[in-house]
Amino acid sequence: MNANLFAALRDAFPADLDTCAIECAEPGPQGQRLSYSWRDLERGTAMLANLLLSLDLPAGSRIAAHTEKSVEALLLYLAVLRAGFVYLPLNPAYQAAELDYFLRDAEPAVLVCAGANFGWASKLAFLAGTHYVFSLNDDRSGSLLERASSMSDTHSVAERSTDDLAAILYTSGTTGRSKGAMLSHGNLLSNARTLKDLWGWRADDVLIHALPIFHVHGLFVASHGALLAGAKMIWFSKFEPRAVISRFAEATVFMGVPTLYVRMLGEAALTPTACAPMRLFISGSAPLLLDTFTEWQQRSGQKTILERYGMSETLMLTSNPYRALDGDRIGGTVGPALPGVAVRVSKDGGQLCAPGEIGAIEVRGPNVFTGYWRMPEKTQEEFSADAWFKTGDVGFCDANGYYSIVGRSKDLIISGGFNVYPAEIEGYLNELDGVAESAVIGLPHADFGEAVVAVVVAKPAHSPDGAALIATLKRQIAGFKVPKQVFIVEELPRNAMGKVQKNLLREQFGRLFA
Repeated sequence: MNANLFAALRDAFPADLDTCAIECAEPGPQGQRLSYSWRDLERGTAMLANLLLSLDLPAGSRIAAHTEKSVEALLLYLAVLRAGFVYLPLNPAYQAAELDYFLRDAEPAVLVCAGANFGWASKLAFLAGTHYVFSLNDDRSGSLLERASSMSDTHSVAERSTDDLAAILYTSGTTGRSKGAMLSHGNLLSNARTLKDLWGWRADDVLIHALPIFHVHGLFVASHGALLAGAKMIWFSKFEPRAVISRFAEATVFMGVPTLYVRMLGEAALTPTACAPMRLFISGSAPLLLDTFTEWQQRSGQKTILERYGMSETLMLTSNPYRALDGDRIGGTVGPALPGVAVRVSKDGGQLCAPGEIGAIEVRGPNVFTGYWRMPEKTQEEFSADAWFKTGDVGFCDANGYYSIVGRSKDLIISGGFNVYPAEIEGYLNELDGVAESAVIGLPHADFGEAVVAVVVAKPAHSPDGAALIATLKRQIAGFKVPKQVFIVEELPRNAMGKVQKNLLREQFGRLFA
């Protein structure tokens, strides 16, 4: 049996291939409303796959995509799977130095880039040994589509095994050199099938797709979910809160990072009536503040956000329940482990933590990646002796089996010999009057080793005072946890998926106690 992920996705296409698979939310180049049938997906991926095969690429060749979001970019991903090659998605915001690193490390045979970047990107690619460079724009133009237009629109899906490599996703590299997580066809398909069942995907669902497609959340969790259910997508090339809310009337599922939910809460159009047709709101890729969770319930007419937890190396690991009979969705938690996925919390030395006790989160299961691209030593380092992957996250599991993430192990602050978990302090800060959100970091300190410092964003029309916030915290938590200083800023630095980039804050304030 062919274990190629694309074969499973195509098997889920509806019998009537002329029905709509993807509807573009924004007008096309000539102002027209664009839509793609399932037959368009079948023919388009076949033509692109045949183009790749015509290049006589070596087996296992990587195909790098440095393009803006478009339906054609999604078809390219599916065509790479279909042809049996390895997909390498890259953030289109990456500049020359960043792209050069990925090209030299992954050595893709093909680079597909935006036409506006073709000049400098192709030079980097050829110097790195990439043989073919095509352009692809978000207006359905570019040399990739021009070349593919002459190819046959029929293609037999390449035979692949469960363990064959399907994609390489580079980690953000916030603590050093970016690492390429190698994901197999089996990793991707097992996770997609688990989520299809767990989240109740149906053929009559309509997904609002407003996420980037260079990351696990948008490319795998969202796209695979809809495709494996044979469900329609409403496709936004960029997130616009008012426009997204206006399409709730035609949809049933929305996936977003917390930032997207915060932005929609700022719109008067978000009402119980607007949200009534939606059956499921999902959040991930960054922690969802309890205030956001609660306010969304109130504003949406008790549509409770389902928060889940995953990462590039493992895809999804845990999820709050979809069905009421499976339990409640609890704010501040990421729910129980997915079926077939094992999660444990351990102390230094490998001893398991008791319920409620904070420790390192480790996982194993068919969703866990095969290792880091060309980094065997790093791969070995990130797995325990009994083959559990060390996520680098710190958290705990309560007595009911619900997991909570309190931070990254690299964010742990050791101040005066005491362990301080930033998420705990942030939780207290975010409850204080006038605080919209916060980030707690550790900075070098001559006496304490590290000093606790907080960076706070104020709520609109509020002006919290740092000294007053510190004084309040002193009445609530142990002295060693209280920030030595609080900075008020307009916004926190975030990456493309909405995660706060604490490394940038540490750089900005790093010499505070020097």
